[in-house]
Amino acid sequence: MSARGDRFITPRSPVEGLRRRNLSFLPVFAQAVAAVAPAGAMSVIPALVFPGLAFGSNGPNPVVTFGVAMAVMVLVAFCLRPMAKRMAAVSGLYSYTAKGLGQRTAITAGWSAMFGYGLVAMASLLLVGIYVAQMFTNLGVPAADSKIFTVLVVLAAAAGASLLMVRGIRISAWFTLLMETISIGVLAVLMTVYFVFNPSKFNLGNVFTWNGNFDALPIGIVVAVSAFVGFESPTTLGGEAQRPFATVPRAITWTPILMGALCILAVTAQDAALKEAPLDIATSSTPLSDLFSQTSPAAAAVLDLGIAASWFACAIASVNALARIFFCMGREGVAPKIAGRTHPVFRTPSMAILSVMPVVAAVPVVVIISGVSPYQGLVSLLTLGAYGYLGSYILASASLPFFLRRIGESTYSSWIVGGITTLAVGALFWTAAAASIRTGSLQTVVYAGVLLASVLYATFLRLRFPKRLESVGIYDETRELDLFQGRPTP
Repeated sequence: MSARGDRFITPRSPVEGLRRRNLSFLPVFAQAVAAVAPAGAMSVIPALVFPGLAFGSNGPNPVVTFGVAMAVMVLVAFCLRPMAKRMAAVSGLYSYTAKGLGQRTAITAGWSAMFGYGLVAMASLLLVGIYVAQMFTNLGVPAADSKIFTVLVVLAAAAGASLLMVRGIRISAWFTLLMETISIGVLAVLMTVYFVFNPSKFNLGNVFTWNGNFDALPIGIVVAVSAFVGFESPTTLGGEAQRPFATVPRAITWTPILMGALCILAVTAQDAALKEAPLDIATSSTPLSDLFSQTSPAAAAVLDLGIAASWFACAIASVNALARIFFCMGREGVAPKIAGRTHPVFRTPSMAILSVMPVVAAVPVVVIISGVSPYQGLVSLLTLGAYGYLGSYILASASLPFFLRRIGESTYSSWIVGGITTLAVGALFWTAAAASIRTGSLQTVVYAGVLLASVLYATFLRLRFPKRLESVGIYDETRELDLFQGRPTP
């Protein structure tokens, strides 16, 4: 017993109903890898982010931009790691913020994280539809109505993802790891073959040339960050991992480093290849596919399938993380209680998954039907998603020293690392938001609306339901069954 009379060992865990201590390191790592979607991100994000790939020198240097994004994400990982080593969270950054900066701030962190996961999942499903449609086009069997076909693909992908997630995190994690491994292999082989047969197009001198364009750099870094976001998603598996205090910190530490290395290699290759490509290819929403289809439609179709599989895995991983935050909110009473129910057989947060998937699937369907440019739709979804992640990263990083002080483990290094990371991510976010507002974009306004709504909701809870607000921040606590074979504690 603690000095206040609190029980350190409980009869039931607050997140009872999930399949506890079920995942080894590889499935936990697979969740992180799938959430960042290496093959998909390496194929799509560089061409979407940088006009310089299409127009030569009109954008920031891609290698520098991705390098800065990786450095920032590694700093965030260093802030999350100490908290992951001490708390078996099921809602990740939401729970960390609750224990560090308090429950009201945690509401904002949770909403921001769910916003990020949701937007990236929407973009992922949209990309699945785009690339599957492109695959059939490269095979010479285009659909009679491409919009309807793409919508059907998106809906089928959403249904398949829901089935895998409800069936179990172990199955969905292994499936996503398999998809990502195959996709990365396909992309690496095809890019290698391309440069072997086109050696004259590979000019490293142009790739590393800095054009001095600093104005576009902040926005470029923010969208480049979308290639890394999701690396922290294993923090939502603390209750389901076999050794959460070892496997979760290891996964969130190594994923941004691995992703950074892969992205720098990918943007180097794409920068060299697409600068020499025709303008219609370099500005396409499927640039690599269009590049390969010039010489080998069959190879382009294989690449399309690999990229679609990667983004399908990303959609699964993103919704898995989102649903677990929503599940915890349901258990705490700050979201509809139905979200806190688990499947009686598969022991997954099935109601949370089934509640969010219709919304996740509806947005890409609306984008397709409305006739919005796929390029613009993807940039908007990925940028908004990056804002959501960055907001939650700022609050979670700032929580580190307060989290450790609360448990009596405060160190000077935690204050330094937490402060530097918060300032770095905050400065990046502020600069990008200011640049976005100057250009007349509504993305920053939309995200600001989400933040304001979360603050108002937290205030409402504080005034009307203070007990519910006090319960925010639940995590997987040790049960009597875990240590005493079911015998009650004295």
